[in-house]
Amino acid sequence: MSAPSAPVSTAAVEAGRAVGEELRRAGLEVDDSGLARALYSSDGSLYRVLPQAVVRPRHADEIVATLEVCRRLGVPLTPRGAGTSIAGNAVGTGVVLDTSRHLCRVHAIDAEARTATIDPGIVQAALQTAARPHGLRFGPDPSTHNRCTVGGMIGNNACGSRALGYGRTSDNVVALDVVTGTGERLRVGPGGGSEGSPVLGALQDVVSGGLATLRTEFGRFGRQVSGYSLEHLLPERGFDVARALVGSEGTLAVVLGATVRLVADAPVRGLVVLGYPTMPEAADATPALLPHEPTAVEGLDSRMVQRLRDVPAAVVPDLPRGDAWLVVELTGDSEAEVVAKAHGVLADAGALDSSVVTDPAEAAAIWRIREDGAGLAGRTSDGHPAHAGWEDAAVPVQELGSYLRDFDALLDQHGLQCVPYGHFGDGCVHGRIDFPFGPDSADGGRGRYRAFVRDAAGLVAGYGGSLSGEHGDGRARSELLPLMYSPAALSLFAQVKAVFDPDDVLNPGVLVRPLPLDEDIRATAAPRKREGLALAYRHDGGDLSAAVHRCTGVGKCRADLQSSGGVMCPSWPATREEKDSTRGRARVLQEMLAPGGPVRDWRSPEVHDALDLCLSCKGCSRDCPTGVDMASYKAEVLHQSYRRRLRPRAHYTLGRLPFWADLAARAPRLVNAVLRSRLGGRVAKWSAGMDQRREVPPFAARTFRDEWAARPVPAGGGAPVALWVDSFTDHFAPEVAHAVARVLEAAGYRVQVPGADTCCGLTWITTGQLDTARATLAHTVDTLAPLVDAGIPVVGVEPSCTAALRGESLELVGSDAAERVARGTRTLAELLAATPGWEPPSLAGVEIVAQPHCHHASVLGWSADAALLRKAGATVTRLGGCCGLAGNWGVEKGHHDVSVTIAEQQLLPAVRDLPEDAVVLADGFSCRTQLDQLAGRRGQHLAELLAGRLP
Repeated sequence: MSAPSAPVSTAAVEAGRAVGEELRRAGLEVDDSGLARALYSSDGSLYRVLPQAVVRPRHADEIVATLEVCRRLGVPLTPRGAGTSIAGNAVGTGVVLDTSRHLCRVHAIDAEARTATIDPGIVQAALQTAARPHGLRFGPDPSTHNRCTVGGMIGNNACGSRALGYGRTSDNVVALDVVTGTGERLRVGPGGGSEGSPVLGALQDVVSGGLATLRTEFGRFGRQVSGYSLEHLLPERGFDVARALVGSEGTLAVVLGATVRLVADAPVRGLVVLGYPTMPEAADATPALLPHEPTAVEGLDSRMVQRLRDVPAAVVPDLPRGDAWLVVELTGDSEAEVVAKAHGVLADAGALDSSVVTDPAEAAAIWRIREDGAGLAGRTSDGHPAHAGWEDAAVPVQELGSYLRDFDALLDQHGLQCVPYGHFGDGCVHGRIDFPFGPDSADGGRGRYRAFVRDAAGLVAGYGGSLSGEHGDGRARSELLPLMYSPAALSLFAQVKAVFDPDDVLNPGVLVRPLPLDEDIRATAAPRKREGLALAYRHDGGDLSAAVHRCTGVGKCRADLQSSGGVMCPSWPATREEKDSTRGRARVLQEMLAPGGPVRDWRSPEVHDALDLCLSCKGCSRDCPTGVDMASYKAEVLHQSYRRRLRPRAHYTLGRLPFWADLAARAPRLVNAVLRSRLGGRVAKWSAGMDQRREVPPFAARTFRDEWAARPVPAGGGAPVALWVDSFTDHFAPEVAHAVARVLEAAGYRVQVPGADTCCGLTWITTGQLDTARATLAHTVDTLAPLVDAGIPVVGVEPSCTAALRGESLELVGSDAAERVARGTRTLAELLAATPGWEPPSLAGVEIVAQPHCHHASVLGWSADAALLRKAGATVTRLGGCCGLAGNWGVEKGHHDVSVTIAEQQLLPAVRDLPEDAVVLADGFSCRTQLDQLAGRRGQHLAELLAGRLP
């Protein structure tokens, strides 16, 4: 069982129910379940705050209605977009307002005026997609651009990498439709807004009384984001209320809609990548680059790049020599113009080494390192978790090098580590720091955290900088504002808050009357969970709590990664429900292990609801920048929930498929006849917990192993290779194993087939029968280890089973033999690529649509396969995402519709209009089965493709 939870206050529960009932009476979409409260208990920050209810408004009037209920009941209201805020800007004890579910439309684009009218919940990348046909773009683009909402960007005054070229969000807002904390609806812009507004009249009075302070303390440099941006209210700046509200973090008004400025997109972009010995030296070089008018100058630390190299199957672009890099983006009307600008940058850079990148794919790979910075920096070089407590301070760019040196000294003084990176062209530095949060400290690490951030705030203020350079202050920095602003400026903040939100309903505890910065830190409430676990959690010190707290909430799992070959979490784009994102599931598991929340233990319905649509695809293990492995956590939960208890029917049937397949192999024709019959098929599927719309693949008339045993022993030599045949291939697709053997023999190998009773145990793993899985895998490891020790490579046929030998065996068996077997196991493409003198048969003119199996892409890596196909001359379209079947998951009752929806995201549209002579490459048995059942199309294994073209 998880750590005992502290009792939840009965009064708090009753108060939450009352809020939910009032919201429902107002006709709102309300969720006050324990699951929703767990899902929305945190954002991308350190903080854990359980709300009373979540409202997902369907139109602007419902935002107004929600606020009215909260005002009447005196309940806090916290607006939230995608929940990627890293300062605790989007968590609250009352009602969380999620605009990302329904309020996500672009209402109009005026190409002539270069404006867009939008809902607050529109994702920034979706706005870019809508503007692109007009040759326009929305300028600010945070690293979270493929999931953050524009409303959230307005709340935090987000900037992103290209602020040098396009400015902050406040520079790109034309007008806002808002409702203030008083309940007044306004449309505001330059000159104020709604005539006769009591709120705006009072605001004029506040400004008139504070002109001297406004002119001297605000708007001093581009990244001064901390506090309210009151400089926009000055008369000489046009009393622009819309721009002043940008960055107010939902404490003054809630955004109902916005009109934003669009800019012409550059026809050509290119990068200059500059290598330096250290990050401070890279910072020293930055001011000299700005006269060349780059759109971005980004700093990267070598430790981030090394973290990426440590991710299984990750592709890391080559970078110039150095331990620190500046990535300089230049734009122009032609490639020649960009290259000419690049030469000017190189002349002024003083770099150790450099490269000019004009290939869009190579540039995208470099940008991905920067965009994943928050996740890649989430671990120190020695594997400790690093946190976002001091995340985005900014100083004038001329001071950046000196600031970084002093910042390094401050870290040393406090015994902490940080991987810095960020928007060096703007003087803004991101970083994650290994604050010692957790139960090992008497105060959970809060004291050391508070001591450091106060010193760090003083350091930034001494350089004339800003505590926040783009993410806002939230709970993390609001308390520190007196170190940056005078009492007169703080008084202005309080006066403005009193004008807009006198009852302190909107996001209380942020900016004005701040909550303590070390209160409600999630990691301090996370007890260790090391006892009684089935998996080793090798990279997390054997601690499940540390493993699930890898998720820091950056929300990459909410992005569309499939178009770029990613997998991440296939069920999220199918449902768009937070519980079906990797982050949502991690939050629920964190709550399961935390005291005092609504999620009590392994068997809590909230846990199983969140994990139900997890396909165990392993996509997050590669695509999540923090290394979350939800497939493993789900296996652990199922193991703990059902160990020595009655299990779902599917666990006894589909979860033990190799056992039943061995029985079926004694009379495969009879079994197939029964399964094909109407009554027999229905009964079998009911007994197996299958959806009746699914078909059971026919068992082979003779298994591969039986056929191989009857095969004459071939004469001749050749280097030995062990062809390890899994249960799926053996019983359902023996022709694939024969094709692998033929290809290996044609490459000069002498094939042997080890262990008739070996199995990876994958079906037991995915259904949480981990004791059986461990014994099964241990036997397989013992069988294969002598071969590997003799220098004989093991080649797997089925990607998921091969991945189990490379991954799960280390978690479940964990022996030296398992390590050796993992190192000695290869995919077919990996072995062929390492075979001296081997050349693939020609695939010139062959059009291939490839669906890499999720485990292949995420655990094994598909780069060897891609390189082989290129070498053979094939034209390859690689699909991202998942086929949607995922072993037993897609056939289980209750999963069919989502399984089909997932297949419709990439796979089915790609093959629907494909010519008959085109090849659909699908090494995974699940992928081929999904293709056959949903598209009537046969998929080929790589071995079949190659074998069919051998002489």
